[in-house]
Amino acid sequence: MRMMTRLEEAHALDPVSDKLQAAVQAVAKPQRLRDVLHGTWLGHPLHPVLVQLPVGSFVSAAILDLLPGRSRSATALIGAGVAGAVPAVAAGWLDWSQLTRDQRRVGLVHATANAVAVGLYATSLVARLRGRTARGKAFSFAGLTVAGLGAYLGGHLSYAQGAGVNQAAPELVRVPGEWTEVASLADLPDGRPVVRKAGEVPILVFRRGDRVSAMIERCGHETGPLGEGEITGAGADACVVCPWHGSVFRLTDGAVMHGPAASAQPMLRTRLRDGRVEVTQP
Repeated sequence: MRMMTRLEEAHALDPVSDKLQAAVQAVAKPQRLRDVLHGTWLGHPLHPVLVQLPVGSFVSAAILDLLPGRSRSATALIGAGVAGAVPAVAAGWLDWSQLTRDQRRVGLVHATANAVAVGLYATSLVARLRGRTARGKAFSFAGLTVAGLGAYLGGHLSYAQGAGVNQAAPELVRVPGEWTEVASLADLPDGRPVVRKAGEVPILVFRRGDRVSAMIERCGHETGPLGEGEITGAGADACVVCPWHGSVFRLTDGAVMHGPAASAQPMLRTRLRDGRVEVTQP
């Protein structure tokens, strides 16, 4: 853990990280491409889904390499794994480009380890196809070792640093469990969200006629202040744009319309009581 802390604080990586971030964002310019690779359509990040193919193929190949007469099957699996790594890498780099600097430092080493691993597996594949099975096995086991390091760094990135998780979700448990008044209906502007508090939690309250919705105000991607975001659309299609990274959420139900956020913004239950707006946990 001490080594991971040093990596998180390795400012020397920032010049390279910043240039790569700009390059990735320049290449992945179309919004539709970004949404596909972020996993906006899926409801959670796409990268962890895509890595299952190369990881599963490489681990299975290693098992087959330990068994007699299975070299052709192992070769086929390594070929599938190398091919499957391409979309996984694309999605991973785009997600990485939207992270904070400390996360990007760890992510940069994570990506480097995975790139080395895929390179070793590609070398293994070439050796196997040329009939150098023993050499191919050596390269694949080396690739699996490096991939294990990359997987450890990816786990740290997700579970210790919170990259890729909905960072607004923990705020739900801080919302009072009983119905709590946050505003009077008459005080809420029609068609324009306002920030109120449910207990100590900032929420974004949106009125549309006599209908009121409320979502956690901090963006689930990197906790950007949605209350300061631009409003697009109108009526049931009105959306708020996160001012930090541009994620777009529909105000009536929290649905994510555009990434980098890949999951919906957490919503609260609402009700009107004697002209007062009350909210509680889902």
